[in-house]
Amino acid sequence: METTQAAGGISGNVLFYNAPEPLNREQHAKLGLVHRDKPYGFATSGTAVPVAVTEFAPAALSYPIIFAGEDRVPLAVMGLNTGENLFIQADGAFEPGAYIPAYIRRYPFVLANDEGADRLIVCIDRGSSLLAEGGETPLFDAKGEPTEYTQNCIKFCDDFEIERRRTDSFVQLLKDNDLFELKKATFIPQDANGQPGAPQTVAEYFGVSEEKLNALPAEKIKELQTSGALAQIYAHLVSLIGWDRLIALAMLRQQQAANAGALN
Repeated sequence: METTQAAGGISGNVLFYNAPEPLNREQHAKLGLVHRDKPYGFATSGTAVPVAVTEFAPAALSYPIIFAGEDRVPLAVMGLNTGENLFIQADGAFEPGAYIPAYIRRYPFVLANDEGADRLIVCIDRGSSLLAEGGETPLFDAKGEPTEYTQNCIKFCDDFEIERRRTDSFVQLLKDNDLFELKKATFIPQDANGQPGAPQTVAEYFGVSEEKLNALPAEKIKELQTSGALAQIYAHLVSLIGWDRLIALAMLRQQQAANAGALN
């Protein structure tokens, strides 16, 4: 899902980033972070957000974790409809107690591919409302050096890239062992009398097949356990219970919207 967006030698597109620019002490000398109590409005359209394999356990407590596309990118599902995030309010507040993926926490910073130099460079989303000239936390000090805040953000991006590569290796391991299968998330509606109706498919996605996992030789299971991959696989499988929570949350939001419309 994540590539880089066209901007001065950078190419591709990145979820949430509208105008990424390479971080530059001349251009961005006066920029600073704007402090907000509810800063996550930029992610309100993030229906599914990439997660690293090391995030599976905490993310599983909040969201279904699925694998998408030919690359089987791991995603935390945060909404049922395109452009919908059920865990972020319109005012930018995050659902209390829900895990905030690192992909969201690193914003408005990101590492991008500089194709000309074949390297990763630090970028910011210049279109972000979280950045402004004279913002409370400067990106650069009076000498033009990155502030402690900026250095911490750059380190976070570096660590994120390490985790992304580790995640790629984990996904490749699942592919090598042919553990993926196409799964469905279903919802059983009830009529006015509380009687169940016909099951409805909410989503189709790739996930680990428990049947294929259980059919692996004992030595292969041991390898997965020793490497830590088995624990992450089970975190993914447990997370799929979260489809029920997601559906219930979507229905609650619909009911709240309907009630608000009736009042108006």
